[in-house]
Formats: sequence, structure tokens, C-alpha cells
Amino acid sequence: MSNPEIDARAFRNVLGQFCTGITVITTFDEAGAPIGFACQSFAALSLDPPLVLFCPTTTSRSWAAIETAGRFCVNVLAEEQRELCARFGSREPDKFAGAPWHTSPRTLPVLDDALATIECTVESVVPGGDHHIVIGRVQALTESTTSGRPLLFYRGQYTAIEPEKTTPAPWRADLDHFLTTTTLDTWL
Repeated sequence: MSNPEIDARAFRNVLGQFCTGITVITTFDEAGAPIGFACQSFAALSLDPPLVLFCPTTTSRSWAAIETAGRFCVNVLAEEQRELCARFGSREPDKFAGAPWHTSPRTLPVLDDALATIECTVESVVPGGDHHIVIGRVQALTESTTSGRPLLFYRGQYTAIEPEKTTPAPWRADLDHFLTTTTLDTWL
């Protein structure tokens, strides 16, 4: 049975209903210059061994440098880093110009104020249509010491989670009560 032709715009619109976080994947190129690109196709893959994945386009120059380097850093962007995201999502030749960053102890470029960083080696690469599926083995992790919120992308634009709450959601007490009073015979 053949699949009907899927309209590219409809495909994007439907998948735009899925909210994603935004990362910037970074490394150093062969000349020692930092390079990177904005990436929303990132996910955790495995706990044992610790693996993550991201999906760059097959024509990405940043991916070519990452593949050559064999290692990369995933920078999880904070809500305040919209301009930084736009810069790394552009064709700007020096995306790091004016961007606050430093070199990690594992010698990878790390964006300052990222919510988390995940330093990896390239474990494997699988073809995925007009993208690659890159599997990375996690070598080091850090998370921000501040309580920032993630930068999100939904329906083709940036979005945010609701403001921080100082009181628990109303359903929380019901859930806590259910979890603490439920016994094995409750499920029978």
C-alpha cells in the first residue's frame, strides 16, 4: 500500500502542534573557531548508556564540523535567550560574535547562562531523509544554578510556560491524597 503525498506545509503545521525546547549545538571546527546552530530536534534517548540525539539537516555546515570533531555540546536555552537563538538559527558567519560563552574543561564551547549543558561524543549517525539522526554519548552534564525557565517553540513561534506559581495547582492536593491513601485492593 503506498502512502498518499504529504503536503510539506500541512506537515509543518501539524508537527507545530508539538511544543519543543530549543538548544544550540556547539563544537570547535578544525581551525579552532567555535561553531554552532539552533536545534529544536533534540531528545534524550537512553539512560544506560546515557545517550541523546539531535537531527541536523544534511546540508548543515555546522553539522559537517561536528562530524569532523566527533564531539559536541548541547546548550539548553533559557527563556531570556531568544535573541541568541535567533542568531544561532541564522546564516550569520560568526554566530559567537557578541554571544557570551566560554570553553568547558572538556574543551567545548559552552554558552553562558544556558539552563543546562550536555557534552557528548558522536556515537553514531543514521540517515533520516533530509536530516541526519545523530546519537551522542553523554560525557559530562551541568545545570544552571539559577531557576530559569526554558525557551520553547510552538506553532512556529517562541512561547513560554506559565508564570512561576507560589501555590500548588488545585489538583495537586487531590493527587497527593490519592497516592498516599491508595492500597493494592483499591485497584481490584
